[in-house]
Amino acid sequence: MILGPNYSHSASFARKPFYCFIFSTLLAAFYLSFCSAEPIIADPPTKMASMARPLLFNASAKHTATVIFLHGLGDTGAGWAPAVEGWVRTKKFDEVKWVLPNAPAVPITAAGGMPMPGWFDINALNGRIDDFRNNQDEPGLLKTRDYVNGLIQDEIDAGIPANRIIVGGFSQGGAMALLTGLTAKVKLGGVVGLSCWLPIDKRFEALVKDSHNNNDTPVLMAHGTADTVVPEALGDLSYEVLKKMDFSVTMKKYPGMAHAACQEEMNEVERFVQARLPPQEKKSEL
Repeated sequence: MILGPNYSHSASFARKPFYCFIFSTLLAAFYLSFCSAEPIIADPPTKMASMARPLLFNASAKHTATVIFLHGLGDTGAGWAPAVEGWVRTKKFDEVKWVLPNAPAVPITAAGGMPMPGWFDINALNGRIDDFRNNQDEPGLLKTRDYVNGLIQDEIDAGIPANRIIVGGFSQGGAMALLTGLTAKVKLGGVVGLSCWLPIDKRFEALVKDSHNNNDTPVLMAHGTADTVVPEALGDLSYEVLKKMDFSVTMKKYPGMAHAACQEEMNEVERFVQARLPPQEKKSEL
C-alpha cells in the first residue's frame, strides 16, 4: 500500500474519468535512470544518523534557496523525483536545491504492524476522521519533526536564509510539513501540505505558543474531493484550525481527485514556489 503520488485507494474510482494526471512509479524509475539532473544521495543530519539518506537535486546555478519535500506512507523520496526532474529540466528553479528525504521503515498499526517507510505510526486508514485524531503517534511525530528541523538547520548552516526555505509534503509527509513548518524556531519561506491533515491538532496551539515565527508565512494546502484515504473533511478541518489561529493558509480543491497528485495541483505548487523563492541572481543576457 503506497500512499504516494501514484496511489489510488479506490478500484472503482479508477474507472471514473480522470481530470488529473497521476504520476507513476515506473515514470519515477525512468527519470532516476535517464534524467539529465543527476540526483545525489546525501548524508542525513548528524543527530539523526540512523535515518535513511535524502535524495538531492542540487541547484544548477548558484544555490540560493531550498525545498524540502516529504513523501507519503510506504513511498520513498524517489516517488517525487519525476516532478522535481521536470522542473529541473525546464530550468524553472535554477537556484533551488531539492531535498527529498526517505522515511525509515516503522511498524504501521493500520497495516497490521507491518514495517514500511513511514514518518510516524498511524492507527487506521479507514477514512474516519476520529480515527486520525485519536491515538496519534506523538513520539514518532515529534521525532520526525526534530529530523526535519535538522534538515532545515543544515541548509541554514550552508548559508541559505531560513526565509528561502520551503518545507512541503504529501499525505503523512504533508502532515509533517505542517507540524514542522508552523512550529519552527525560524521564519520559513513557505509550507506546502498536499492531501494531508494537521497532526496533534488538539495540542497544536500549545506547540506554537513559544514560536510565532510562521504565523504570516504562506501555507498552501491542497486536497482531492474524492480522497477516501485522508478524507476531504479532515483537510477542511485542519484548514479551519489554522485559519482560526491566524495562519496565512490557502486551500485548493481538485474535483474528482483521489489520494493522489495531479498536474493542475503540481502547477499550483510550481506557482507557489516561484512566488516564495524568486531568483536572486541576474541571468546573463548572452
